[in-house]
Amino acid sequence: MSTLYVTAPRDHASRIAETIVEERLAACVNRVPCRSTYRWDGDVVADEETILLIKTADDAADALGDRIRELHPHDVPCIERFDAADVNAPFAAWVDESVAVEE
Repeated sequence: MSTLYVTAPRDHASRIAETIVEERLAACVNRVPCRSTYRWDGDVVADEETILLIKTADDAADALGDRIRELHPHDVPCIERFDAADVNAPFAAWVDESVAVEE
């Protein structure tokens, strides 16, 4: 099981979350509002964003990242992958069952 950490503009976060769950690339997505401060094109920018904590099967993580890049409005979206070292086994099984990995 893997978790992807993604930040997205608030007006795009719901569409990204719903699309990747509908397409069975993710089992679930937690959405958390945040305010991000970052440097872009030489300026310091502050934006209202949403953190997406996306649970997926290890085998689907690469395809999920590709799909997020297609859906995300930013040229350089924040996409970070965390592999679960210690996870509740029934939860990990549910994630794997919920994600359809193309073979």
